[in-house]
Amino acid sequence: MLRDQGRLRVRQAAEDLGIAPSTAHRLLAMLVYRDFARQDEHRCYVPGPGLSAHLVGGSVAQRLRRALLPSMDVLCDRVGETVHLMVRAGTQTRFLASVESTQTLHIGDRRGTILPAALASGGKALLAELDLEELANLYLEGGAEALTRPVGDITEDTTARTTTISACGEEKLSLVRFHRLARELDVVRERGYGFNLEETESGVSAVGRCVLDATGEPVAAIVIAVPSVRFTKERIPGLVAELRRTTEHARLALGE
Repeated sequence: MLRDQGRLRVRQAAEDLGIAPSTAHRLLAMLVYRDFARQDEHRCYVPGPGLSAHLVGGSVAQRLRRALLPSMDVLCDRVGETVHLMVRAGTQTRFLASVESTQTLHIGDRRGTILPAALASGGKALLAELDLEELANLYLEGGAEALTRPVGDITEDTTARTTTISACGEEKLSLVRFHRLARELDVVRERGYGFNLEETESGVSAVGRCVLDATGEPVAAIVIAVPSVRFTKERIPGLVAELRRTTEHARLALGE
């Protein structure tokens, strides 16, 4: 909340978290002690030096939230499912905002959650906007220069680091697995959206699509998250159509 909203009061934090003001005060005091927060001259809590190296600058995150939350609200109403806003930083994605479905069985708020970009639906959509060299610089030891090595000479058993995408999303890939990821992203790029079929959380499936700014640059992704029991083949075309419409509206909102 500090990172994404930029400024918090104790009462606001208590209301948003559903806790007592005294509990919120203790939490914020601990964040101050750990340098994640500080108090300004108005006694509001603002991000401290411990947050300075994190994923998205506060002003950028706040602008995205303000511009895109109205479109996300509409999308949530139209599809009856939870809608998330996420951004990518390196090989990770972070949830900036969520609009929760009112259905009894629904996916909850994920604000602040960090997931590997190569597993998250919105992360895949954002990675698909990169060219092969940019992708290699993220995922290969030695970066784009490693692309010159012949794939056929490398097996997953003999490569020095043959990791899969880990929970933290920071592992480097073998050349074999990198090309497997690149092929998956080719499919994502061609169809215009990415899937997450229980790759990061059991029982949760999602479809995500990039939001482009006025210059055509990808700045975020909007995701529809659905309990897997409702994520059927019959529903996917409708969800994708609504998602496509929403991301187009979001692009217009960012240009205002």
